Amino acid sequence: MTKFHVKKGDDVVVLAGKEKGKSGKIIAVLTKKERVVIEGLQMIKKHTRKNQQNPNGAIVEREGSIHISNVKKAEVAAD
Repeated sequence: MTKFHVKKGDDVVVLAGKEKGKSGKIIAVLTKKERVVIEGLQMIKKHTRKNQQNPNGAIVEREGSIHISNVKKAEVAAD
């Protein structure tokens, strides 16, 4: 198993891409793809099929993934 510099629950800052400079908390780490999902960033629209919750189907907005090399741990201010 590969060891990464961040883990689920860490606060991180995005270093590259359209979300550059933004920060958030890691929701999930996708180890095989070397990507992370960050709360509130990289939002994508996902089309869902008809089901009991959405009888007509829906377009759901959710977080996409960012490559792990494009994030770093947020620095905690020391008091």
